[in-house]
Formats: sequence, structure tokens, C-alpha cells
Amino acid sequence: MRIATWNVNSIRVRVDHVAQWVEMAQPDVLAIQELKAQDHQFPTAAFEEMGYPYHLVHGQKAYNGVAIVSKLPISDAHKGLDDGEEDTAARYVDCLVGGLRLINCYVPAGAPVGSDNFAYKLRWMSRLSRKLERDFRDEPNLMLVGDINIAPGELDVHDPFAFHGEIAFTDQEHAAFQKLIDFGLTDSFRSHAPYSQQFSWWDYRGQGFRRGRGIRIDHILVTESLMKRKKRVEIDPTPRGWDRPTDHAPKFIDLDT
Repeated sequence: MRIATWNVNSIRVRVDHVAQWVEMAQPDVLAIQELKAQDHQFPTAAFEEMGYPYHLVHGQKAYNGVAIVSKLPISDAHKGLDDGEEDTAARYVDCLVGGLRLINCYVPAGAPVGSDNFAYKLRWMSRLSRKLERDFRDEPNLMLVGDINIAPGELDVHDPFAFHGEIAFTDQEHAAFQKLIDFGLTDSFRSHAPYSQQFSWWDYRGQGFRRGRGIRIDHILVTESLMKRKKRVEIDPTPRGWDRPTDHAPKFIDLDT
């Protein structure tokens, strides 16, 4: 079973890119972030034509938005962190699919460091950690994917010295990411390729992709039982080189069934 995650930076703008990539990669399940579309604007018919009849969509006008599309049935689906806080940002969904609990999230970017937006990012990450403890402590087959907007280690940024203390690479964000690991999740890519420097995001400005100036902020975190089933974890930078691309690359994990 192949599960993929991709921040598409507007699903309506890049549905053709998604169609081209899924034809190449053939994921069974695709988690999408940054829809920039409301639920009724999601291109359901296009995904059905691609072979994904099952959908979980949590959209938002102009901003945010997350979705899961699947060749396999989806059940027990939820939208939002459901923790009583007044927050209308569409950043979280989870469901049962393919015998596992799949969480798809789009963590706030948080820039600039020290701003209200940065504080909101850290607060959102704390809410996510509490959600895991409250609802999923007894889920052995748990996978959390998405644009987490944190580069966890020095191999995950093109210039660790220059990035230190910058957004996505601060001590506070690293501590928030570590809470997810401490819950019992493993960074599947880093476990699979412990010494590989690969990126999942490149700035549009300054020819970041061409110059290899990227960071790895898109993640697939899994429980121990799923790690035992892991065969392959890859970042595919191919679509980043296409015309008018999203600034993120898709990532996928293959599991033994």
C-alpha cells in the first residue's frame, strides 16, 4: 500500500499536476494540504476520474484546507482538532483507511519568529500533541502526514548555520516536533535514509529549486507497528520542475500489506 502527501498550493490551480503525478506514482491514498478552496469547490469529479472515489475534504475559502482522497474506503472521519478552541482554520482531518488511522495536517507556517503568528504555530502544535494523547494513545497503526512546517535536523536544511533561529528551524519548533516523536511516532524518511540530505520545499524566490536551496518540512510520521511494515519512503522532486509548480514536492511511503 502506498500513501502519499503533498502540499499543492491551490488544488484548483494544480489539479492537472496532481493527475499527472498520481498517474506516475499510483498512490493508494493521497493526503493533500493547502487546498485554497471550499468543500464545494474541491474537484471531486476529477479525482474520481483518476480512480479515487473516496474523499474527505475540509476546505476553506482562499486559505488552508486539507483533504484525503483514496482508492480504498474511508470511515470514521473527523475534521478539526475538536478541542473546544475557537479556530476556524481548516488544517486537520483524520480517518480510518487501509487498516490504519491516517492524520493529515497543515501546520501554520508561523513567520516571523516572535510574532503572534509564531505563537499561534506553537500553540497549534501543542493542541495537536494533546489531540494525539487524548484520542489516539491506543491506536497501534497511526500515521501522521502533511506539511508540518518544521525541519527537524541539520540535514533537513541546505545551510544549517544560516537557518539556525529562522522560521521552521528554531529550538521551540524542534521541541514541538520532538513531542510528536515522544508520543511514539518515527520520522519514516529519516529512519529510512539516515544520512540523506533531501528537501521537500524550495522557495520560489532566488531560484531555490535550481540552486538546491531547500528544506524538508513535509513529513510522514508512523508508529512502530507501521515502521515494521515500511518498505520504502521517498520524496519525488520531479513536479517541482514543472511549469507553474507548487513549491512543495510529494512524498510517499510504501507499506507491506
